[in-house]
Amino acid sequence: MSRDFSKASVNEIAVLIESMSMEDKLTMIPMLLNDNRKSVNKIGNSLLKEKMIHEKEIERTDKMYEFEVSVYDEFSAIAGIDEVGRGPLAGPVVAAAVILPRDFKILELNDSKKISEKKRQLLHDEICSNALAVGIGMASNHEIDEINILNATKLAMKRALDNIEIKPNCLMIDAVCLEDVDIKQFSVIKGDEKIASISAASIVAKVVRDRMMVEFSKKYNSYDFESNKGYGTAKHYKGIESCGICEIHRKSFLKNYI
Repeated sequence: MSRDFSKASVNEIAVLIESMSMEDKLTMIPMLLNDNRKSVNKIGNSLLKEKMIHEKEIERTDKMYEFEVSVYDEFSAIAGIDEVGRGPLAGPVVAAAVILPRDFKILELNDSKKISEKKRQLLHDEICSNALAVGIGMASNHEIDEINILNATKLAMKRALDNIEIKPNCLMIDAVCLEDVDIKQFSVIKGDEKIASISAASIVAKVVRDRMMVEFSKKYNSYDFESNKGYGTAKHYKGIESCGICEIHRKSFLKNYI
């Protein structure tokens, strides 16, 4: 892309650059730096810094795909699996299983807790639009109370596998091994930071669960679920002290209040 910025105002240039894709922005850097206006040079220098950040993100993301790429010849359908919601006082634990295309990379994948809510929403949509298959599974607060949070986590993961459209022949799971699952699996500590498909699953599961908790907040409006998503914040505990526990609370996590 080639543009002549000589007759454009600094504000017009800034607005135009903001609307460009990253690829097009980077082609503008030499022209911006060679402009005789210092304010335009400043935009060019800012893009140079953005370029460095972008290149580091590409490098980080490439590393997240390395393990999966290394086993592509052996496995045709690799599913990353992760869960969210082990720690909250209320609501289900939710798991996702995601099979990503081999020829498609998503930048900014990471542990869902390290990504802003706005960015998670965008990544969720990108993942779901481009994934070969996505499965969601969950275990309720009642199941958590009955079989404990670890077993409920595994149950949610198995349900995610049951609900995925393409049956995988390899699983990459965040720090968990699934018994009674006849599929080759790799358990990776901090997998949501290291493995692309696990990170994708983490983001999808997080967005799905957060949306559920916002819906729950409309029915159980004394606990600030729309903000805390069931975690033990001051407002949440205040709601429990004022109104007691509700139908979606985990009794095994709140023995002092029962």
